[in-house]
Amino acid sequence: MNYSSPTATRKAFGLALARLGGVYKNLVVLDGDVKNSTYTEDFEKKYPNRFFQMYIAEQLMIGAATGLARVGFKAVAATFACFLTRAHDQIRMAAMSGLPLVICGSHAGVSIGEDGPSQMGLEDIALFRTLPNSVVVYPSDAISSERLTEELLKRKEGVSYIRTSRPATPILYTKNDLFIIGGSKQFDVKNPVATVVAAGITVHEALKAQKEVPIRVIDCYSIKPIDEIALKKAVKETKAIIVVEDHYPEGGLGEAVMAVVGSVTHLAVRKLPRSGKASELLDYEEISSRAIIKTVRAIR
Repeated sequence: MNYSSPTATRKAFGLALARLGGVYKNLVVLDGDVKNSTYTEDFEKKYPNRFFQMYIAEQLMIGAATGLARVGFKAVAATFACFLTRAHDQIRMAAMSGLPLVICGSHAGVSIGEDGPSQMGLEDIALFRTLPNSVVVYPSDAISSERLTEELLKRKEGVSYIRTSRPATPILYTKNDLFIIGGSKQFDVKNPVATVVAAGITVHEALKAQKEVPIRVIDCYSIKPIDEIALKKAVKETKAIIVVEDHYPEGGLGEAVMAVVGSVTHLAVRKLPRSGKASELLDYEEISSRAIIKTVRAIR
C-alpha cells in the first residue's frame, strides 16, 4: 500500500492480511469480536471462508488458532491487547507446541485515550516476552506494520506477537525500507547528548522531542529479539540511554534494553491510567515529548 497521510498501525495490519491472503492460500484469520477495530474485517471481506469470528471467547480463539496451525494453516488471531490476558494459558501452551502462530494485540497502551484503563493493554509485552521462542514486534507507522506482518508470517515455528496502536500516526518510512526481526531504525542528529529508545507510539513522541533537544532516536520495533548491536553502539556514542514506553515498567521494552546495556533512565506507565485524550494521558504518565525533553535537559 501507498500511504500519504497518518494511518493507524492496526489498520495497516488489517490491510496487510487482506493482501497476503492472496499470497498464502492457507492463511486463516480469527478475531475476538472486534474485527472493525483490529481491521481483520478487511480480510473477511475478501476471504470470508477463511475468517472465523470467535466472539468474546479469547481462550477458544487461541485454542482454535493453535489447532488450525497444527493441521497446516497459517493462523492469525487478533483482539485488543488487554483481552489477551484472558487466554494466557492457551498462549503458553501454543508456545510449548512450537507451532507457528501470529497474534495481534491492538489498542495497546494509554494512547488509546477515552476508552479508559480497562481497555488498555499495558502488560502484553511482558506476557509474550516470557514465552519460549517467541518474537515481539511493535511497529510505529503503517509501513512498518505491514512489513512486520509479512515477516511474522514467514516464521516456521513459535508464537509471534505484533502490538498495534489505535491512533493514526505519521508515516516515517518508505516502501523500500526493510524491517527484519531483530532490527531497529535510527533517527540521528549531530552530537546527540542522549539516545532515546522507543517503540510504537513513543517513537513519535521522541521525534517531537528531537526538535527541541539533540537526541538520537532508536525505533526499537523488534523488542524480542532486540537489536543489541545498535543499543551497545548508542551506549558508546551518547551520554545516556532513555527508554520511553507505553507499557508498565515490568517486563516491557525498558527491561529488554536493560538486559543488554545495564542501567537506563526509564519512562513508563507508573500511575493507574484514566480516561482522556491520548495526548493528555501520555503527559499524565510522563511518557510524552514534554517528559522526554525534561528528562534530557536534566541529564545535560
